[in-house]
Amino acid sequence: MNSEHQHLGGQLRTRRHFFGECGVGVGKIALASLLAGSIKPDSVFGSDPSKPEDTNRPRATHFAPTAKRVIYLFMAGAPSQLDLFDHKPKLAELEGQPIPPSVIAGQRYAFIQPNAAVLGPQFKFSKHGKSGAELSERLPWLSKVVDEISIVKSCTTDQFNHAPAQLLFNTGNAIPGRPSMGSWLSYGLGSEADDLPSFVVLTGAGNLSGGAAMWSSGFLPGTHQGVPFRRTGDPILNVANPNGYDNRAQRDTLDVIRNLNQKRLSVANDPEIATRINAYEMAFRMQSRAPELMDLKNESQETLDLYGAKPGKASFANNCLLARRLAERGVRFIQVYQPGWDAHSQVASSTTKQCKATDQASAALIMDLKRRGLLDDTLVIWGGEFGRTPMVETSVALNRSKGRDHHPQAFSMWFAGGGIKKGFTLGATDELGFNIIENKVHVHDIQATILHCLGLNHEKLAVNFNGLNIRLTGVEEHHVVKELLA
Repeated sequence: MNSEHQHLGGQLRTRRHFFGECGVGVGKIALASLLAGSIKPDSVFGSDPSKPEDTNRPRATHFAPTAKRVIYLFMAGAPSQLDLFDHKPKLAELEGQPIPPSVIAGQRYAFIQPNAAVLGPQFKFSKHGKSGAELSERLPWLSKVVDEISIVKSCTTDQFNHAPAQLLFNTGNAIPGRPSMGSWLSYGLGSEADDLPSFVVLTGAGNLSGGAAMWSSGFLPGTHQGVPFRRTGDPILNVANPNGYDNRAQRDTLDVIRNLNQKRLSVANDPEIATRINAYEMAFRMQSRAPELMDLKNESQETLDLYGAKPGKASFANNCLLARRLAERGVRFIQVYQPGWDAHSQVASSTTKQCKATDQASAALIMDLKRRGLLDDTLVIWGGEFGRTPMVETSVALNRSKGRDHHPQAFSMWFAGGGIKKGFTLGATDELGFNIIENKVHVHDIQATILHCLGLNHEKLAVNFNGLNIRLTGVEEHHVVKELLA
């Protein structure tokens, strides 16, 4: 799966040149989101660019996978692990007192002073299931499936601000421009869906600090880029034909465009032209498939009630149900972003609001996948970019009180399905929830584990770009978290 760069033959051509020379107006904007990346002189391609029909075919893995696909529920803004998963009674004892200087020596924070007072847990905790996992009272639905998941309480990251931390999790690098995890999987494994993209992005209301760079294909061919689906209406703008323009006319037009692209491809040997050909063909197939996919009215009322989903109304619940529908249809990587977890003020009310929006649907996804026989080969992930501090954030100037600041040292995530142990808890933090004392799991370790579950060796899935052998997990030594694997 390693690939050397293929340089363009002759003059570098842009899409502007292409469309100007082509002179065909139909379909120019139908796949804007698929073709958002620009042509690069050092593009790479995972198969023969003269055969664009092969670019998304399923590819062999390094070893037998335990998962075929990933549904990643990314809680953008960073949930408070101390109020959801990592119960620390000691914080309640010390509430209002400065945190010990020995604990916070040499630390930096985004908005608070290191010697800020301790803030105790905001909710009650109790044990659930045969595993006895301890969860916050704000997660009543997750408690019903706690024996299906593994909770990792010892996650850590190198970044303490949202944008770089989100980019690190999604692309392996804190600086924009690298391929996202979904793009790496699409590049390495190909697609099992003929009429849908291999990598689909579903977002909630609100801003994402990392932006569209989190689902970019970077220096990989644009065909591997994540395709954002709109929350309501047509999943992709302009994918439907205008009134009076039937499928026969569309097919004839696309055949002309394909022939022109093929001629240019034979001259320039530019893999981005092959990407363009695939994008148009995918758009044609999606014209009938995507509207059916987004229509939740065909789901039973029992299923809608399970998720708390309502057809036609954008919500995290709808996105989780759509994620299951995408998984059924062969989509390789489904990223569901839920913004709004950044609790710098009133962490109790903020967390309550977010849990109300996400807890039921997250657990329902596990239940629904399991009853449909999909959980065993679907890897489900839930978590944010970092954690929250044991110290309180209070600022009269910023109108903040009883909040928690960014905490990269330690936070919690959960995993399910796709070869992950059931009813398991990994890692531990100290009595203040400040530092990890057992089984540290770095962001790159998590990425290596995700790739492993899909049959890919994170050290071998690499591309030579600008003279560097680049991979998702970086150049430093990182490991698959074998303790998580069933």
